[in-house]
Amino acid sequence: MKNQSKATLFALLTVLFWSTMSSAFKLSLGYFSFETLLLWAVIFGWIGLLGLLIYKGRLKELIPKDNKDLLRSALLGLLNPFAYYLVLFKAYELLQAQEAGVLNYSWPVILTLLSVPLLGQKIGLKSIVAILISFVGLWIISTKGAIFSLQFHSPVGVGLALSSAFIWALYWIINMRDKRSAIPKISLNMSFGLFYILVYSLIVGDWQALNLNGLIGAAYIGFFEMGFTFVLWMLALNLSENTAKISNLVFLSPFMALFFIRIFVGEQIHSSTVVGLLFIISGIVLQQTKLKSLKKF
Repeated sequence: MKNQSKATLFALLTVLFWSTMSSAFKLSLGYFSFETLLLWAVIFGWIGLLGLLIYKGRLKELIPKDNKDLLRSALLGLLNPFAYYLVLFKAYELLQAQEAGVLNYSWPVILTLLSVPLLGQKIGLKSIVAILISFVGLWIISTKGAIFSLQFHSPVGVGLALSSAFIWALYWIINMRDKRSAIPKISLNMSFGLFYILVYSLIVGDWQALNLNGLIGAAYIGFFEMGFTFVLWMLALNLSENTAKISNLVFLSPFMALFFIRIFVGEQIHSSTVVGLLFIISGIVLQQTKLKSLKKF
């Protein structure tokens, strides 16, 4: 049954949680290395999703129907949560939260580019202009407004933030073709992701002493970034009479994120970040006829 008021409420709650994540990432990295943070965040996220399946009596759906689904989840789990957050957390370690967060938000632009070779779509003139507009925004943020200096504060950090956006866009395309029930599918993907990060941690040997503040941050990220907000977002889309209205609320997230970064992290928000973000959002909105529903999942 459609209920637009509930749909809007769930969507706004989701956007609110997403908006706090840049701050949560940066603050948590003050207590844990990026590898340790990912390990604990995935553990908490996996526990949350598993608990949800048990609560709904759908735990048996975690078992894939065939080897094709098993291999697809193995690939998706490698992309997200393992590779995506490993790269993203390292970017947050090297960059300011405002820079890493906004650069990562370029994933819809990269999605448009990837849709050409992977989905066989054609890019029209409007999409090309939109991509160029968003690229200007990325350049402004990467150079902190010194667009003609060709000097980057952290070239590696910028590269990692953009790489995370690429990984997310690739995950989005593959996940879009996966027609399995959402919660069991994401839970199985998370199970593979947990396996990958455990193996990675064993190889790297990065075992830090437990820290209460770090664990609280990891739990918050695991439950709300990787787990429960996904359910809220799905509920919002299912209850909404118009998914486009709900999807458009996503555009509030990066601006709200800057507010939380200023309050909780204490970063002075650069004018170049705001200007660059406006360029990126303008480019995404311009090409929205190609991506009618910008869903994070």
